[in-house]
Amino acid sequence: MRATERPVVKVAVDAMGGDYAPQEIVLGTIQAIRDDRGKGIEVILVGLEKEIKAELSKYDVTGLPITIVNTTQVIRDGESPVEALKHKPDASILVAMQLLKRNKVEAVLSMGSTGTVMVAAIQILGTIAGIKRPAVGVTLWGLAPNTVMFDLGTNVDCRPRDLFNFATIGSVIAKKVSKIDNPTVAILSNGAEEGKGNRLVKETYNFFKESDFNFIGNVEGNDIPTGKANVIVCDGFVGNVLVKYSEGLGDKLIEIVKERLEDKLAEKEISSICNDLFEVTHIADVLGGAMIYGLDGLVWIGHGRSKASQFAQSLWQVKLAAETGLSEEIKNELEKIQYRDIGGE
Repeated sequence: MRATERPVVKVAVDAMGGDYAPQEIVLGTIQAIRDDRGKGIEVILVGLEKEIKAELSKYDVTGLPITIVNTTQVIRDGESPVEALKHKPDASILVAMQLLKRNKVEAVLSMGSTGTVMVAAIQILGTIAGIKRPAVGVTLWGLAPNTVMFDLGTNVDCRPRDLFNFATIGSVIAKKVSKIDNPTVAILSNGAEEGKGNRLVKETYNFFKESDFNFIGNVEGNDIPTGKANVIVCDGFVGNVLVKYSEGLGDKLIEIVKERLEDKLAEKEISSICNDLFEVTHIADVLGGAMIYGLDGLVWIGHGRSKASQFAQSLWQVKLAAETGLSEEIKNELEKIQYRDIGGE
């Protein structure tokens, strides 16, 4: 292999996961691979072969690095993740996880139910030592491109060790992706002063003060879009409320802009403004989803409503994560702190 060439990133795609599967998943795969950002990606579409082939036949895929792994079962929306995985061992998401477990691929990508993907990943891959509950976080590209937030909904109830793990994960992301040598870390609270916050915040604050983090204390909600900290941690209940509020606020602002600027600006200009508002308030939609951190393997979960363009964005993000060695780096960093007296075991 030439020095300038990068190794191929193989991704197992759950072709049956999502509201518009397999149609949009197949189209998104093709779009992603044909784009310059998709060079070096090899996709294995996992699912009902007959349906996948029917979608592929609609496009010219000659020479594209796409293969199929057939399964006989699919987990549908509304099914209990635990029960479905128990009674459907040949489900597409489980087979995709098995490919990752056996090192046949570098990552798994699914737009299926978060609960189902999470349970399947924990069941097949397991978690990194000391991690009881994996987490989801995102970089706030539109508002604060050098800020990453955890947790955004995976863990509603947390303990100090969980937030410590989130801060560790966030710090690795800031260093590897945003290229920040000494990222600042903060706890989201209802006041910036030490002593503010609920029991979780106060207990975590004390542990962070004694840590190796570049800890700057508490930040408030209005500090998030300003980029005051590179890593902001909170429990999943608070994080999810923030994300959903941001999306709802964005939708309302777009509605107001369209109403106020109608007949005042050209439709193209109004559309451009609205697109900008969407991008800064719908981070997960723009990125196509987020990586599940804390698993012993690279797994990316996207929105169930994702269309082809969002799926393609997810595939590019998975490639980036694989190339930067994000999952392995996080694993190494987390293993270093597992024997510390963090509390909240």
